[in-house]
Amino acid sequence: MATAGVRSFRACVAGIAAGSLVLVGCADSERGEGDDRNTFVFAGSEAPKTLDPFYASDGETFRVTRQLYEGLVGTNPGEVTPAPLLAESWEQSEDGLSYEFELKSGVTFHDGTPFDAEAVCANFDRWYNTPENQQTDDKAYYYGKLFRGFATGPTADAAIYGGCTADAETTATVTLTSPFAGFIAALSLPAFSMQSPTALEEYQDDAADNVLTTDYSTQHPTGTGPFQFGAWDQGSGEVRLERYDDYWGDVAQVDEAIIVQIESPRGRADALRNGEIDGFDLVGPADVAPLQDDGYQIENRDPFNILYLGFNQAQEPFGDIRVRQAIAHAIDKEAVIAASMPEGTLPADQFVPELVMGYANDVTQYEYDPELAEQLLAEAGATGATITFNYPTNISRPYMPQPEDTFNAIRSQLEAVGLVVEPVSNEWNDYIPQVQATEDHGIHLLGWTGDYDDTDNFLGVFFGQQSQEFGFDDPALFEEIAAPRSLPSPEEQEPLYQQVNRDVMDLLPGVPIASPVPSLAFAPEVDGYQTSPVQDEVWNNVTVGE
Repeated sequence: MATAGVRSFRACVAGIAAGSLVLVGCADSERGEGDDRNTFVFAGSEAPKTLDPFYASDGETFRVTRQLYEGLVGTNPGEVTPAPLLAESWEQSEDGLSYEFELKSGVTFHDGTPFDAEAVCANFDRWYNTPENQQTDDKAYYYGKLFRGFATGPTADAAIYGGCTADAETTATVTLTSPFAGFIAALSLPAFSMQSPTALEEYQDDAADNVLTTDYSTQHPTGTGPFQFGAWDQGSGEVRLERYDDYWGDVAQVDEAIIVQIESPRGRADALRNGEIDGFDLVGPADVAPLQDDGYQIENRDPFNILYLGFNQAQEPFGDIRVRQAIAHAIDKEAVIAASMPEGTLPADQFVPELVMGYANDVTQYEYDPELAEQLLAEAGATGATITFNYPTNISRPYMPQPEDTFNAIRSQLEAVGLVVEPVSNEWNDYIPQVQATEDHGIHLLGWTGDYDDTDNFLGVFFGQQSQEFGFDDPALFEEIAAPRSLPSPEEQEPLYQQVNRDVMDLLPGVPIASPVPSLAFAPEVDGYQTSPVQDEVWNNVTVGE
């Protein structure tokens, strides 16, 4: 291990480094021999959107809130399998409509409020009674998608939440109106973390015009996790968390955890080398080997994601299956991976990773075959057609670490079979609305990192309903995807989801490209960081030595 000298964290940098924006928050502490502060500094690619996880759906928000909050259910370390957390155990009724949870005793929220069955029911009832102005995909996304509806509003008739009762201090029963085999796994999502009813009542206004900026969402987030809130500088994006000494589990090893925002992979790597941070996520593929050569630690997550090239069938010529097949055969996935993704990344042949139940070994394959691609384009009368290719810039995602390089690799392959590619690039915040909420796009790069171990979290998200992203309406497919969701057990669901995967690859709404291996980097003196395929990474066992 390298010896850490005095390391300054007064790193308020906003500038251009190696052609990329670098933005690091101010962390006004120094570490070195004789310092009495023990701090872990981690860099993400963006700032959190809010500190109330119920109103979040992005990984950078969840990275922070996982330190502050806990749910009834977590995951086994390093796996996607659900595991007890605040609930020590649970029992499902035979009809799949009732779940009795036995809770940990002696747990308190950071404000001293007891965690008990009444608190559990208060959280479930809060979610169900979300005001109608917050029942949108950019607010209560996960509850709307998974519980199908709220107490009021246009989706009320579809709601599957039936109620919650506090049967004893440490026993709570949640009922559903229809079976949901993924219910337990879904509860591992940070959006369904337990929050202090006392703090919510005092500081949160769920009916606010902007619920992301309330006093609770920015200054008083209150959970049961190993860290409690310190401060959030919304100008720089920096969040400070403090050890919660009354934590029920393994008390944090560091006094303080600081999360800063550095947008570019190169900027994050430079900050690690400069001693400004102790670790960061989403290492650029080109930085992995040089960092290792310099003595830094590289940790890989098992891939639980899919990168795909999507087709907007509402725009010609993508409504023709032969054109979609031609593009699929024109892509050399191995070459795309070599040009833009981390070592160890494998090609994908369907829209779920192999780790996910329902993965089918016998889907239709579209092998790299440029001659067949040219033949199919000719049959469709699309030889020489001009197509729009949308891609994002200045962003890193686990499923898409270097989108510009991925775009360039695929563009050259499409041009090689006779297509004329018209590039259209956008910054991430403009890109997502364009490709998901308008018809003004053609083929496009996008992907998904799984939230929990359930096939619907991939297939349902992509193809469970009509969307402007893919531009097609197929009620039979939508019903086929919805059917297994109501079955009470994964064993009953699996053959149905396998058939969905076969049918989707025959319909070919897009081309699955790969499941990239996400990498994290750490200083030599960091120890105890447990990686997770679903990013369920809590820092109470992290140490930063000399």
